[in-house]
Amino acid sequence: MSYVEQVVQWLRDRLARDPPLADPRELNTALRVLAIWRSRAIGEAYVRHHGAKIMQGPFAGMDYLTVATEGALTPRLIGTYESELHPYLARFAQDPPDCVIDVGCAEGYYAVGLARMMPGVTVHAFDIQAKARAACAELAARNGVADRVVIGERFEPDGFEAFKGRRCLVLVDIEGAEDDLLRPDLSPALAGMNLIVETHDVYRKGVLERLTQRFSPTHDIVRLDPQPKTLPLPAFLKGAGHLDQLLAVWEFRLAATPWLVMTPKV
Repeated sequence: MSYVEQVVQWLRDRLARDPPLADPRELNTALRVLAIWRSRAIGEAYVRHHGAKIMQGPFAGMDYLTVATEGALTPRLIGTYESELHPYLARFAQDPPDCVIDVGCAEGYYAVGLARMMPGVTVHAFDIQAKARAACAELAARNGVADRVVIGERFEPDGFEAFKGRRCLVLVDIEGAEDDLLRPDLSPALAGMNLIVETHDVYRKGVLERLTQRFSPTHDIVRLDPQPKTLPLPAFLKGAGHLDQLLAVWEFRLAATPWLVMTPKV
């Protein structure tokens, strides 16, 4: 069954049972399913016009995949994905770290993107999903950085100790498990590392506050909240309806997932 057939069948099944779609929660779920469907169609149109190549942003020109293993593909291709982080990525690239640790790498948007952005830096990319690791390896090979993207499965809370004394940039996006992973009591080496962490109170209530409390003694912390996207759209979307323009840069978030950018105190 194709994805379109799956969506149509889901809607038929959903309409045949209670509670009715007039219920706000049920309506929101149905709208989300339809929006993801439309977003995928826009992504397919992007590939037809431009190929699977990232249009702009810090990873502009990167050859990409046509399927995302996690989250929205189209914003990655357009280059608006998590644009709130762009100034900080540029700042870290100006004075490159010794290595990057990317936990929750998915298909490798950041792992491969940062390897391209910072030549000579080795990226250690981890994901518990086999399909994500395979996709990350494919993306690294496609972009000629396979020798500098080391892919692993599970990263433990004390794993940062293996990088003690090195100038590391750590990226973490693991759907709430950042609460379990980022434990300075288990890995004191974290005190000397730069971190970019996506927090997920939507899955683990209070995790943002707990991480802020854990790292405030050792790090200067900037909180970044999701913002409207202002980068240019590809030409084929400029004459599209406003809804399609919004869906093209929609990142599939269930709720706000603020980032913490944490740099060691001088």
